[in-house]
Amino acid sequence: QVQLVESGGGLVQAGGSLRLSCAASGTISSIKRMGWYRQAPGKQRELVTAIMSGGRTNYADSVKGRFTISRDNAKNTVYLQMNSLKPEDTAVYYCAADKYGSGVYDLWGQGTQVTVSS
Repeated sequence: QVQLVESGGGLVQAGGSLRLSCAASGTISSIKRMGWYRQAPGKQRELVTAIMSGGRTNYADSVKGRFTISRDNAKNTVYLQMNSLKPEDTAVYYCAADKYGSGVYDLWGQGTQVTVSS
């Protein structure tokens, strides 16, 4: 069973940048879709962005033009580059895997906190 471990979270001022990493304990090349979710206090978990095994990506409207997802299959790692951060981006960010491309994310990391100060 592949395990996912996020890193790179922290405290940053508004307008700053962070890069999150999601390292998998096994190969991710066969995983159809990798995604980043986030959950802010008192809110539901939401999908921020996802990337297919072929490289196609999609983004939530709230992060388009600011966030970039990428995957390095050789390193079994998925990245989330976050630029122009806003206080409303504050949340716990989770990496997730949809192994079969079914739309169901069945592998999750433990999450990493991102806090953006105004």
